[in-house]
Amino acid sequence: MASVGTRYLASATVDAEGKLVSADEVLARLQHACGGAIGTRLAIPELLALVEKAQRFGLRLARQFEAVDGENRITAWVEITPDAEGSDEGRGCSIDVVSWNTEPLPPENEIETARRRVEINRHLADCTARLDSNQRLLSVDTEASDLGEFAATALANVGKPWTDFVRLPGNTHQQPLHWRLLDGAKCEIDGSSRQWTAHLEPLGQPQPGSAGFVLYLTAESPLSGSPVEDQDEQGEGPSFGRDLTPVLRQPINRIIANAETIRTKLAGPLADEYSSYAADIATAAQHLLALIDDLSDLEVVESDDFATAPDRIELADVARRACGILGVRAREKGITLVAPPEGESQLAIAEFRRVLQILLNLVGNAIRYSPEDSQVWIRLDRIGNRALITVADQGHGLEPEQQERVFEKFERLGRSGDGGSGLGLYISRRIARAMDGDLTVESAKGQGARFTLSVPAADDLRKEPRGGPKMPEFRDDD
Repeated sequence: MASVGTRYLASATVDAEGKLVSADEVLARLQHACGGAIGTRLAIPELLALVEKAQRFGLRLARQFEAVDGENRITAWVEITPDAEGSDEGRGCSIDVVSWNTEPLPPENEIETARRRVEINRHLADCTARLDSNQRLLSVDTEASDLGEFAATALANVGKPWTDFVRLPGNTHQQPLHWRLLDGAKCEIDGSSRQWTAHLEPLGQPQPGSAGFVLYLTAESPLSGSPVEDQDEQGEGPSFGRDLTPVLRQPINRIIANAETIRTKLAGPLADEYSSYAADIATAAQHLLALIDDLSDLEVVESDDFATAPDRIELADVARRACGILGVRAREKGITLVAPPEGESQLAIAEFRRVLQILLNLVGNAIRYSPEDSQVWIRLDRIGNRALITVADQGHGLEPEQQERVFEKFERLGRSGDGGSGLGLYISRRIARAMDGDLTVESAKGQGARFTLSVPAADDLRKEPRGGPKMPEFRDDD
């Protein structure tokens, strides 16, 4: 507590409901910076917690709190004195500031901020489309029932600008405009009564957009009602993947996006403690979304009529795309992804989307369970009429009995708390076998693991790679 004669820098009063009744300039300014005002509930999170504690126990407190006003980090020491009148159910209090220090916040990392905005757009989007460098449609992916007409029309006119299939109110300029002018544009879509916002993620370096764009269409409001049809007429029960997944995905995506907005302080200043809470919420929601996706895939691959759509594909291209998608996650752990070098080729007969799904699972697992500052290799091979793609890591490896169990349903080999469902490898093997292929593992304790996907090879022989690091061989130390 401050001694007798302490000179207070500022004072404020709070009523029994936690509303800021009056405040000197520094506290009033901070209240406004945190989204509140005089006469509204105290909006400074750590100070509010101290006030509630003093009110609850009727005790005088002297504590430090931290806050952010948008430009500065503030550290202040305050004395909080509950009113003598009142009860445990409600009493006002006075706040006296003993010290007040400010320091500038470190400059924002513009690249990181831009990446987080893309993540938020991705989670909120009801529709995702791939565009070429001239903003012409290449593909469209959506589960929104009111975008069926849009998707059908767009897919029937692949190669045309995406702006041909939406309306941009008040915009009479020739389309498409430069992507920066269209990023964040409001639009209307035939067949949907909802209002939409378009976001464009440029691909390619050093010139953004040189490799095309990803278009995200986000609705201002979720769809009302449930897409589940009358199952009595169809004679079958509800489907998790067909009926429940779209219903669950939308609110969870919004939870993730809103939590990321709070965590990255895009919506305004926030104490680091509360930013950390938001990060926990986003992580938990992402794990839940991954589980929903796994359960949906499980239903699909275990159905009697499950089949793939084989085509002539380039495994090297699939491998490089998987490395590109997971590159950020790998760099965050200091892990280097070693993709097949340019010039190496292995043609196969398989479904591109399903092979990419398997590789994302294998490479994602390798990143998750590999030590920091290690490498993950993706290599191609061919044995007879089989095309092979192998993902190898430098992790702890698997015991022989673990190798036998790793492809079982819900098998996590005793791991907990990593967010995995134990379904990824089971689903991946089911998909591989549906493509007339297989998924196998080789490992040695302490020497990492190699998961190999084999599928039918195309007629062309594989070109030899132009050098590049080789995967380490397993050693027999016995």
